[in-house]
This record gives sequence, C-alpha cells and structure tokens, in this order.
Amino acid sequence: MREFVEHWKQQARQLKLEVYALYLAYQDPRVPWSARVFTACVVGYAFSPIDLIPDFIPVLGYLDDLILIPFGIKIAISMIPAIVMTESRAKAQEIIRQGKPVNRIAAVIIVLIWLFLAACIIAFIVQN
Repeated sequence: MREFVEHWKQQARQLKLEVYALYLAYQDPRVPWSARVFTACVVGYAFSPIDLIPDFIPVLGYLDDLILIPFGIKIAISMIPAIVMTESRAKAQEIIRQGKPVNRIAAVIIVLIWLFLAACIIAFIVQN
C-alpha cells in the first residue's frame, strides 16, 4: 500500500512540474499561437481554484482532476516543439527547487476571467 501511495505522490509531483513547464513554454516565441492559446487555457484551468465539475459531487467531482487536466497537458505538450519543452522543464525544475513560484498577478487574472464568464452567463440567462 505504501508503494501505491508513493507512486501517486510521484505522479502528482510530475504533473505539477509539467504544468509549470507548460506555463513557461507557452511564453516562448517559438511556440505557435494556437498552441499558446490552448496551453494558456490548460494552465489557467489547472491553476484555477474553480473546477468544471465541483469536487463535492461524488466521483464526478474529481473527474476533471484525474482525466481532463492530464489529457489537456498531454495535448498541449504534443503541440509545443520538443526543444522548447525540454528547456521549459529544466527551468521549471530549477525554479521549483529554489522554492515554489507564487504569481499573484496570474491568480488575480484567473479570478477575473471566471468572474467575467459568470457575468456573461448571468446576462445570457436574464436576456432569455
């Protein structure tokens, strides 16, 4: 059982590294714009405290964490040139080794995007 838990902890650490590497990679000018947009969405969703399916819903609540985010990461990685991902992973490992990065500006932007989307949905509902 201990090996099983360790395996999943390692997978979670790897996933965090990949998300941060994607965050660094999508800023690289060598990445095509379509990959940048998709990767920005995946990274924003992964870092967002708001889930598509709330976690309190039994079983389905963790579906996005277990399936959607890893699937999005896999697609984003396939869209980015390999050399850029290699460099971004190395930068991400170094930054994480020095201490977890904190980007309050990115957090504020993500919250503002969610608030904007909620306002659009409410406006749409009120109009109909």
